[in-house]
Amino acid sequence: MGFADQRFNVNLSILFTELPLLERPAAAAAAGFTAVELWWPWVGSPTPEQSELDALKKAIEDAGVRLTGLNFYAGQLPGPDRGALSLPGEESERFRANIDVAADFARSLGCTALNALYGNRVDGVDPAEQDALALENLVLAARAADRVGAILLIETLNRPESPRYPLVSAPAGIAIVDKVNEATGLGNAKFLMDLYHLSMNGEDLQQVIAAYADRTGHVQIADNPGRGAPGTGTLPLEELLDQLAKAGYEGFVGLEYKPGDRPSAEAFDWLPAAARAAR
Repeated sequence: MGFADQRFNVNLSILFTELPLLERPAAAAAAGFTAVELWWPWVGSPTPEQSELDALKKAIEDAGVRLTGLNFYAGQLPGPDRGALSLPGEESERFRANIDVAADFARSLGCTALNALYGNRVDGVDPAEQDALALENLVLAARAADRVGAILLIETLNRPESPRYPLVSAPAGIAIVDKVNEATGLGNAKFLMDLYHLSMNGEDLQQVIAAYADRTGHVQIADNPGRGAPGTGTLPLEELLDQLAKAGYEGFVGLEYKPGDRPSAEAFDWLPAAARAAR
């Protein structure tokens, strides 16, 4: 086994960002990839104009790539925010306004995975209040995802880079997955296993895979240290992905790494061109 046996997609919110948004799908296709994923592309707007949604849909379709993952609105990302759904007031309302917009956009492109970032802790707000609000909003998101035939992803980040984000371990992420599934009865909430974030938290990645591969709806990778391409750090990513496959994971592996001081098109030399098209 090895990298050539995986199903990769390219995250167009961290790779090819030297290009305008509408040019990125074609750039990924030119690099040999047939699947892409995105953070919510309109950082300042949970409800962009239909013309903007249509333009991105056309760019993805014209490039001949498939959108396999999409984030719900998450505030300023990239930037200081780590989600909106647990933030009382305006940001939570913006998340709710985005739910059907994101779900319908995903459905229009056959995208079957929607990621809901939890959000940072807020000074002066009881964490229990935030958690209750989060569960309400995640239930709404899970129902919308189910309506369009998608799963809802719950992501764990890392404490060094996201110190105010409460989900900074695999068990913490799994606990939210369980609460959402219990509340909805749908069973469509899944864990987003980001090996970079988990490694930054000092978790035993082999143990995490063994424990939670069957609860995982999506995997993302970057090497550590540096959040660069595989081979730029010390993580045994090829072996870890092999372990995931042997444990039964058959989904996509999102390439969510920084290209470094080079054009994104040059940041895939670790993966043979013939292995980039998703099977």
